[in-house]
Amino acid sequence: MTVCLTSVTFWVLRDLPLAQDVVEITIEPGTTVRGIAQVCVDNGVTVDPAWLYWFFRLSGQSRLLRAGSYELKNGDSAWDLLQKISRGQESLQALVLVEGWTFRQFRQALDRATHLQHLTRGQSEEAIMAQLGRYGQAAEGRFFPDTYTYGKGDSDLRLMTRALFAMDRQLAAAWQKRDMSIDLDNAEQALVLASIVEKETGKPSDRPMISSVFHNRLRVDMPLQTDPTVIYGLGDTFDGNLRRRDLQTDHPWNTYTRKGLPPTPIAMPGKAALLAAVQPARSNAYYFVARGDGSSEFSPDLETHNAAVDRFQRRRNAASISP
Repeated sequence: MTVCLTSVTFWVLRDLPLAQDVVEITIEPGTTVRGIAQVCVDNGVTVDPAWLYWFFRLSGQSRLLRAGSYELKNGDSAWDLLQKISRGQESLQALVLVEGWTFRQFRQALDRATHLQHLTRGQSEEAIMAQLGRYGQAAEGRFFPDTYTYGKGDSDLRLMTRALFAMDRQLAAAWQKRDMSIDLDNAEQALVLASIVEKETGKPSDRPMISSVFHNRLRVDMPLQTDPTVIYGLGDTFDGNLRRRDLQTDHPWNTYTRKGLPPTPIAMPGKAALLAAVQPARSNAYYFVARGDGSSEFSPDLETHNAAVDRFQRRRNAASISP
């Protein structure tokens, strides 16, 4: 028995094996003790989750485990991990990244965040991505929209790193679940399409059908003709009113003048948009129009689509002149 207790004590106090020098663990509210153990392993604590689970339970502190964002470093033990999760982190702040935000909006939110070191303020997109180890990669769409908690003195660069790695994981997971019949060559194309689906979707349940429309157009070499990409390409010159000349002015993100996907994502897609991009609905729809209630009407041909556009435009016009 003494040998057994000695072995357990040694395991509890020895350095935990980590997948990298620093491991980020985010525990969501309502996560069970077993779930917390699994989250630790999923994020880089390379031990059997059953060992952590039983350690948490037998410690007598399992009821004290708290939701939050925690950091493990090389040299931390299972006991250190328990203490961090049971005590929580004081004065945690939260930064919410919204699905459909652009990188510019992300940076604006970082600049407004309190108790945060602003290491990237004033730096170019290229310089920031270089610091993140992504030389030459566009920043747009590379950060996963979620709620990120941080402590006083944390840095904007560190939050960017967490959001970057979160998107890496979410994109890889979605790509693994892709419909093998889709005509996307790689996960990067899926990310670009997911960003378009995110910006075009008003009603969440419409995402698979909107994705289906774009997949159908790609399959027959038809221009995507999606306004959000054109607006993105206009950048600061867009004044809120998309004009006919804007649709006719060629640039890399103008999907009216150029076929195929644009060169980069146009926003941060969420998990649902990522999955919709790789798991489109099976349909013969090539067009869609907003109904005015957040949902969309889908059509298989231009004649049907034009009739739908006329119908919903007349409905909106009638509503605008109602007493």
